[in-house]
Amino acid sequence: MERVRRAIAVELECPPPELSAVEEPYRRIVEEVAAYVAERGTLEKEKYNDLYRRFRKQYPLPAQLIQQAMNQGVEIGKSFLALKRDGRVHKPRPEVRWVSIRFAKDSWSYKKAISTAAPVKIAVSLPGGRREVWIKPHRRFWLYWWKTLRGKAELASTLMLKRRRGRWYAVFVFDVKPERKPPAEVVALDVNENSVAVARLSL
Repeated sequence: MERVRRAIAVELECPPPELSAVEEPYRRIVEEVAAYVAERGTLEKEKYNDLYRRFRKQYPLPAQLIQQAMNQGVEIGKSFLALKRDGRVHKPRPEVRWVSIRFAKDSWSYKKAISTAAPVKIAVSLPGGRREVWIKPHRRFWLYWWKTLRGKAELASTLMLKRRRGRWYAVFVFDVKPERKPPAEVVALDVNENSVAVARLSL
């Protein structure tokens, strides 16, 4: 049975200043890579390595953030080409106005709270080292966290941080097992040579 993916945004409380410093260089990397893919259709392995080395020298970002930004740029570039083939976009190159900063596995954690029923703090790898950030969980977050504790959902390994209207949010992605409920009613058909009888039966 296929799982249903749900993204839950939770506001950050007192986000560290390093997070805002990361946002613009991260966006520039995404934009440059997306433009390259949109122009050439792909990002060759050698070119990927060349860009990675240049970005490492150009921007003071952790290696994993540069890799995530480049991968995000490839996705945006390919999506742009698909839309262009369908005639749904007519711009020469994709425009990246804002981004969601991705933190892959091992670059973020709940610190010591992951083993508890109520995690309220996360830690992310930023320039200068690991930074702890308090979050403001809400009812919907607790619902999916409870499903995770009961084995009815899984928390994805990638965390996203994004800024909207001056506020920062952590976006948690849950893969939820759909609940299969038995039908409440059935329809019974009785087909004869000259008539059809239909009845709705409650279970």
